[in-house]
Formats: sequence, structure tokens, C-alpha cells
Amino acid sequence: MPMMRVFHGGYRPVADLKIRVGRFRKDFGDGFYCTTIREQAERWSRRHSTPVVSIYDVTIFEGLDVLDFPTMTNEWLDFIVACRRGVAHAHDIVIGAMANDRIYNFINDFAAGSISREQFWAMMKFKYPTHQIAFCTERSLKCLTFIGSEVCNA
Repeated sequence: MPMMRVFHGGYRPVADLKIRVGRFRKDFGDGFYCTTIREQAERWSRRHSTPVVSIYDVTIFEGLDVLDFPTMTNEWLDFIVACRRGVAHAHDIVIGAMANDRIYNFINDFAAGSISREQFWAMMKFKYPTHQIAFCTERSLKCLTFIGSEVCNA
């Protein structure tokens, strides 16, 4: 996989990389989340009083277990449901579309059995493209080189 540039939105520059373990379950489990879409990182950062986007170059090393969902599929949906239920996985890096806030309830409804898989796909439409790359292990963090950070307009 060639080198890519990724962005992380938050409230401060993040040069000291750590796996974020949260009390809320994320799409791809615990990890350090970035995106190749700068505007998306800016939206993430605007949740904070001081919005900051950190910038990294990524070189994915040989031997890492990378799970890539190039499109939203049933496998992508099932993986997100499992992660949100707290099911652990052994992948170093997971890449794919983000189940954004707009469809968060649809994921929960599907996971709870309130809607069918077909109903989920019919209701799920993004307003804009999304992307996330989760660095899920300490060794995957070594793929990231901190370039710098920028304060965004609030």
C-alpha cells in the first residue's frame, strides 16, 4: 500500500499516539482514528472549543493485518455491529466508510433486530463521503509520522 496522508480531528495536536479505549463502542473497535478526508477531520474537530486537525503521513509496513472495506457491504455492516457490541478483533488496521451520526440509529436498529438488512440499506444514504482508518494495535501506530497540526475555524 503506498504512502498516504491522513488527518485526525480533536481539541489539541496529537503527536503522542495512543490507542484510544473509549467507553462508547466505535465502528472498528478501540484504536486511533484518522481519515483521508481533511474536511471530515475538521468536522470531528469542531465538536471541541478549540478545533485542531493533526496531520500524518502513513506507511503501512509489511506483516500488518489490514482489513480494508473498499465499499459498504454486508461484511462491513456485520463487522461494525460486532465491534459496537464489544466483540474484539485481531486486525492491526481497519479501513472503510464511517457509519456517521446520521445513520447511527439505523445501525443500532439493525443490531437490535428492529429493521432488516434490506431496510437498513434502503435507509442508509450519506450526505457526503466518509472514510476512517483505525490503527488498532501499538505496532500499527508506528506506521504514522506526525507532520504537524492546524487550528481550524470554529
